[in-house]
Amino acid sequence: MDHKALAQEMRGLREQVTGITDTAVAAADGLLIAADTADSIDPEGLAALAAAGLGLARRTAEATDRGALHRTVTYGSHGCAAFYAVGDTALMVVLGDEGMDVDRLHTATQPALSRIGSILTAQDTKASEGV
Repeated sequence: MDHKALAQEMRGLREQVTGITDTAVAAADGLLIAADTADSIDPEGLAALAAAGLGLARRTAEATDRGALHRTVTYGSHGCAAFYAVGDTALMVVLGDEGMDVDRLHTATQPALSRIGSILTAQDTKASEGV
């Protein structure tokens, strides 16, 4: 797994969008792949919760015939948590403070999600080839 490339993508988002406080990439089953989080955040717990939440959102989108889920955002009194699908097998979590521009975040994440998907797919390809 190219953890350095994943870390670069997470850092790149922080540089593009003011207000991002934490990021993580996890498998769809909730297992943490990579994280850039504050000490006050449990990255494994965050990954598990994000997977559960994204799974419910996916089921809701399917049950209501809304198509494939792209993202879900939870707003709290101190900021928000955005959960993005990375294909069918992974997800990215972005936490932000009250000042984060969520529209800017959604725009900035699209190319990053594509690159993260490629990084994760390259890992799957290598594993299936026995590399």
